Amino acid sequence: MDALILAAGFGSRLREVEPCKPLTRLHSLSLLEIAVRQLASVGVTRVVVATGYLADEIEAALPSIAELAGIAVEARRVEDYNLPNGHSVMAGAAGFSGEFLLVMADHLLSRQVLQGLVDRGVPDHGVVLAIDRRVDSPLVDPDDATWVETGDDGRIRKIGKSITRYHAVDCGAFLATPALLAAIASAIAGGKAGSLSDGMQRLADDGRAWTTDIDGAWWIDVDDARALELARQQVMEHCPELFASDEYQGSVPA
Repeated sequence: MDALILAAGFGSRLREVEPCKPLTRLHSLSLLEIAVRQLASVGVTRVVVATGYLADEIEAALPSIAELAGIAVEARRVEDYNLPNGHSVMAGAAGFSGEFLLVMADHLLSRQVLQGLVDRGVPDHGVVLAIDRRVDSPLVDPDDATWVETGDDGRIRKIGKSITRYHAVDCGAFLATPALLAAIASAIAGGKAGSLSDGMQRLADDGRAWTTDIDGAWWIDVDDARALELARQQVMEHCPELFASDEYQGSVPA
């Protein structure tokens, strides 16, 4: 299975304390390396990293990350990383022919979240989104969250940062098919800016956007200094397998 990690953005809310968000360290590992290792643990054999802002710095770290994770990792640059993240999806996943996992470089996900997506599979040539129904969790930033309204059958009705009726929060992890790329392109053609949520809403309107509940699994969006501190405090407890080896020092120098 292929996977795509979005790592093209500016990371503006974290930049004052960490200038390059994907390479921000949590103990011995960078956020990007954690994402690669977690994807490898659920059977991914190739990871594509969509790069943009500070691309040279991020891409220089990829060979070491690939070697230590034991998985192929390659970069694909986003032509204009000022554009919404759906453009990064289209650039990074171009040429993917089957199901692929899609995650954000700044989202920490326990293995259970990714394994739940892989086990779920994608019906109707669409997409499945991992959701958390704990909308009042202290780990969720309500000012930045993407909210999800679901139907009784688990399909997405509405998705976005500004919707007022919702049942869950988007965890930033997807099991997708090339239909997602087509949906983003269709949304752009229809006048939308081209966010990932724009494409997801197109698939939802078609009845092809599904959800899987993470059932209490741990995740956090490391988007600002507060979230980074929480992540550093909790990651070893919730992802102990990442730090199990005393010999493992990570690929990003201290």
